[in-house]
Amino acid sequence: MLDNKPLEYTKLLPTHHDAVLEHLRNTFFADEPLNKGTKLCQRGEGHPELEKVVSDTLQDDISIVAVTKDGDIAGVVLNGWLHKGEVEESRQKLKNCKDERFRTIFTLLYDENLKVDLFSQFGVEKMFEVRILSVDSRFRGQGIAKRLFEESEKLARELNSKVIKADCTGLFSQKITASLNYTVCHEKYYDKYLNDQGERIIPVEQPHEKLQVKYKLLQ
Repeated sequence: MLDNKPLEYTKLLPTHHDAVLEHLRNTFFADEPLNKGTKLCQRGEGHPELEKVVSDTLQDDISIVAVTKDGDIAGVVLNGWLHKGEVEESRQKLKNCKDERFRTIFTLLYDENLKVDLFSQFGVEKMFEVRILSVDSRFRGQGIAKRLFEESEKLARELNSKVIKADCTGLFSQKITASLNYTVCHEKYYDKYLNDQGERIIPVEQPHEKLQVKYKLLQ
């Protein structure tokens, strides 16, 4: 670990909220492939719509953080409960969003998710969903992201979730979930996501090529 500091993987608590939000402003908000492709925000900037997604997810109280013994945030995974019908409701509410770039990103996510129905497939009313995964650049390459996924799966099992789901927007999360035996139920190549003029709606940079909706059965 960086400077030989061991990491503790623990449930994300309210005392972590401010530090996690600052971490995300310096990492995920700018680095995530769709955010970067739309130039949603610059590193270090806040973003009201993204921060609302974070706040809403934290209310479910099932997220996990990796911290050093000094309390530094090395990585975080924000998890939430996804309920049947929720994607449809969120898609409708998105029409009122004034941020065009945010609306573009989540239109893609919601529309592609609506092409599959894991709730009917597995007979569930809700499922454990991995929503945001982020690792501080100083700590990358140490297996932290995979460990955060593993800890999420462990928690999902403890909470008796039949299914764990993730929208993998980049190559790295796709590789991690593949190593953990997630199943791809739907995918969309970014170069096939075009406007009426045949132009790419979100110019996502390589090596990220597609969105994958993935799941893993836990029972």
